[in-house]
Amino acid sequence: MTPHAKGVLITATGGLALSFDIPLLKLGGGDAWSILLVRSAGGLLAGLLLWRLARWVTGRPIALLPGRSAPLVATLYGAAAIFFVLAVQHTIAANIVFIIAFTSMFAALMSWALFGERPARSTLLTMAVMVLAVIIIVGDGLQTGSVLGDLFALCAAILLAAAITLARASRQDMGFAPLVGGLLPLAVAALVLGLQGRPAELDAPVFIVVNGMVMLPVAFWCLATGPKYITAPEVGMFYLLETVLAPIWVWLIFAEAPTPAVLTGGTLLIGALLAHSIWQIVQARRQLRCSGNAAPCT
Repeated sequence: MTPHAKGVLITATGGLALSFDIPLLKLGGGDAWSILLVRSAGGLLAGLLLWRLARWVTGRPIALLPGRSAPLVATLYGAAAIFFVLAVQHTIAANIVFIIAFTSMFAALMSWALFGERPARSTLLTMAVMVLAVIIIVGDGLQTGSVLGDLFALCAAILLAAAITLARASRQDMGFAPLVGGLLPLAVAALVLGLQGRPAELDAPVFIVVNGMVMLPVAFWCLATGPKYITAPEVGMFYLLETVLAPIWVWLIFAEAPTPAVLTGGTLLIGALLAHSIWQIVQARRQLRCSGNAAPCT
C-alpha cells in the first residue's frame, strides 16, 4: 500500500467513525447532562489509556498538554462538547452537522483576524456561499422551533474553530487535548446532576460508553494521523463524511427527515466545501510539480 493510499484509508476510517457520533448519542437516550457525564468520562479514560500506551510504545515522555496554550485549547474543546450535546437535544442531526461544517471557515477567519493569515480568494468565495447556507438553515429553525439547538451548534462550531486556531498557532502536538478537554463537561455535568440530586439516567448507556471510549478516540486519532500521508485539503474532504452520513444514519434509524430548507442549505454548504477542497488539492499538486521543475512553472 502506498503512503497516499494508507492516508486515504486511515482518514476515511476516521470520518466514518465520526459520522456515528450523533446516532449513538440519540440511541443512548437520556438528558443532556447524563449523556455528557458518561460520554466525557469514557473519552477521558480512553484518552489516558491511549496516552500511556503511546508512551510505552515510543519509549519517550509525551506531554498530555504541551505548551502554555494547551490548557486553553483543551478548555475550548470541552466547552464545544457541552454545546454540541445540547444541540443534539434541541435540533435535528442535519442542522447540527451542516452548521458544524462551518468550523473550518470560522478557523480561517480567526487566523486572519489574530495572525494576519489572509484567506485566498477561493476561500473567501466559499465562505460567502457557506454563510448563505447557514442563514437558510438557521432561518428554517425560526419556523420549526429549533433555533435554540441551531444556536448551540453555532456556538460549538465557533469554539472548535478557536481551539483549532490556537493549536495551530502553538506549533505543538495537541492530539490529546480534545480528550483531556472532557474534564470540563464531566465537571459541569456532575455539578448540575449533583445540584439536582439525581444520578445519570440513560435509556441505553452502552451506546454512550461505546461512543466515548471507542468511536470518538478512533475518529480523532485517524483524522489527526491522516495529514502525515495526505494533504490537509484531502483530510478536510473526509470530514465531510460526517456531514453527509450522520443525517442519513439518523434518518434510517429514527425517521428524522431534514426539512426542504435544511436540505437546500446543506446541499449548498457541502457543494461549496467539496469544490473548495478539490480546488486546494489541484493547487497543492500543481505546486508540488512546479517545485520539482528547474524551470519556472506558470
